[in-house]
Amino acid sequence: MKLIRDTQLIFGRSLKVSLRNPVWLILGLFQPILYLLLFAPLLDGLAGAPGFTGDNALNIFSPGLLIMMGLFGSAFVGFGVIEDLRSGVVERLRVTPASRLSLLLGMVLRDMVVLLVQSALLVGVATLMGLRADPLGLVLLFGLMALISLALASISYAIALAVKDEGALAASVNTFTVPLMLLSGIMLPMALAPQILRTIARFNPFAHAVDAARALVNGNLGNVEVLTGFGFMAVLAALAVIWAVRSFRQATA
Repeated sequence: MKLIRDTQLIFGRSLKVSLRNPVWLILGLFQPILYLLLFAPLLDGLAGAPGFTGDNALNIFSPGLLIMMGLFGSAFVGFGVIEDLRSGVVERLRVTPASRLSLLLGMVLRDMVVLLVQSALLVGVATLMGLRADPLGLVLLFGLMALISLALASISYAIALAVKDEGALAASVNTFTVPLMLLSGIMLPMALAPQILRTIARFNPFAHAVDAARALVNGNLGNVEVLTGFGFMAVLAALAVIWAVRSFRQATA
């Protein structure tokens, strides 16, 4: 109960800070909406191509776009921790009886809420453009998005606490997010890629997450990729939380 109460307190504090400057919520949606408006129409002629089942390209493109938003939106949240370190906020939190796990979960829960709100808005825009998503699959997809946020936000906080510099954080995050995006089939299905890239993509958890997202949106809830995608993300999230909690303990010792 103490962990839940402490997590709620940290979450409330983090959410209030974010609501004071909601411009980040809007900016986080700007690029994905541009992709929807300017890139998605280019895919209409690919109906029937490998990876494009059916005649609605948005049902293939939009799920990948959601994963991309989760990937980049959650991977850069560590900038806030660096500012909190400099301003002494983390040090003040250290002297409270709150556990390091509650400090992490409170902030990550805020990041989840922001991502899910952005995802809902993006789905709304995509629906107006012609997306036809399975309702239950969409609910499960939001659960997958929450796991992605938990994993990547925890990794971002761990890296931020290690490097303590915005430039180093940006360089570190870009080093792994860009290859993960390119090898996940976010923009175009990996079925269009050469065999060597498809083989490498099998070891990319986000490639499985994208496949799971597409299966869920299209109502294929029993697809094996759904279980695989959730499994990969759950394992990654657990490892990331352990790493981030240790980083909080070392950074505030």
